[in-house]
Amino acid sequence: MDSFGTLKISASALWAQRQRMNVIASNMANVNSTRTEQGGPFKRKEVIFSTNPINPVSAHVEGVKVVDIVETDEPFKLVHDPSHPDARSDGYVEMPNINVIEEMVNMMMSYRAYEASVSTFNITKTMFLKTLELGRY
Repeated sequence: MDSFGTLKISASALWAQRQRMNVIASNMANVNSTRTEQGGPFKRKEVIFSTNPINPVSAHVEGVKVVDIVETDEPFKLVHDPSHPDARSDGYVEMPNINVIEEMVNMMMSYRAYEASVSTFNITKTMFLKTLELGRY
């Protein structure tokens, strides 16, 4: 790995976790969205990560990347509200398949991973600065 490899890996992790937090924020913002452009309620989205790329010979990892953002196949929640404009004939409304508590836990995990990447970046930067200071003496 080159001397800046750790910084590259940390930066890619920061970017990936930022993408994940954006998707989680979108999920939470649409927790009550019963109409979308595609029709029907909003579908919860998830981020799929992958290493970027792996060299099988040397096990060299260049970082992490967002491979895809996918909609989950979980069933919609049914809420009985006959007065809702999107209620079916039986009075039930299909609500998005989003659990706010689960999204908050995902946001906390993403934040912790982001925080760890910032720490790694800063520690690596400090090590480089200390190495440069050694050269002055």
